[in-house]
Amino acid sequence: MRGARLLLAISAALALSGCLHDQQYAQRSAPAPASASSRTLYSASPAYAQQAYDEPVAQTEASRVSAVEDRGLLNSSASTPPPTNSAPVGGPYVPAAETYAAVPVASITHVPADPPYTLDAGDKLRVVVFGQDGISNSYTVDASGKVNLPLVGAVNARGLTNQQLAASIATRLKQGFVREPHVSVEVETYRPFFILGEVTTPGQYPYVANLTAETAVAIAGGFAPRAFRTTVELTRKGGAEVVRREVPLDFPVRPGDTILVKERWF
Repeated sequence: MRGARLLLAISAALALSGCLHDQQYAQRSAPAPASASSRTLYSASPAYAQQAYDEPVAQTEASRVSAVEDRGLLNSSASTPPPTNSAPVGGPYVPAAETYAAVPVASITHVPADPPYTLDAGDKLRVVVFGQDGISNSYTVDASGKVNLPLVGAVNARGLTNQQLAASIATRLKQGFVREPHVSVEVETYRPFFILGEVTTPGQYPYVANLTAETAVAIAGGFAPRAFRTTVELTRKGGAEVVRREVPLDFPVRPGDTILVKERWF
């Protein structure tokens, strides 16, 4: 009779221990509510960010101690001591630098300015030397690229700007003709441009201000029926260099340029 009662008491103790273990396991398995620090992980305040950073380390330590304490009565691994030298992972929270907060803006590509106009054969110039009416007059740059002035003779003008030619004339006048010459050079009439290919009237035409490839075609009578009407081929001479390339119709034309309107094949 005593043996039956003892066996019944042991069974009841084991059943009670199993119920407590299941209850503790259910509590550990339930998802933990989101803490205030985890919800403010991306807060702008460094204090909240530091708290959110340290919270996972504290939760990991608490879970490890709870797992050791809650091992079952019959678990043989309960005698294994927990590690005592657990160190936090990572370092202190450091806020990002302000220089990385803004998205960099792509730099704008600099468009170089159009180079200054240089003189060449066909340009008609107005040369004025103050106090020297015998020299002040209109001159045309000849085929060799020079202008012929009284007293100084032929002066090279090809490839020079107005200011450079004026300085060259003043230098020549200082050589025994005028003590302090003041010279100015202006372009009265620019040299003509040329247009070839599929236009109504190809040929040579006087240059006008703000001329583009499209207006040049209009001056030549418009496109021919088989003309390619999207781009034209432009040839430009700059000193000893000759540049030839395809350009759109709104491309600016300069004096002396040659425009070729090509034929379309379909």
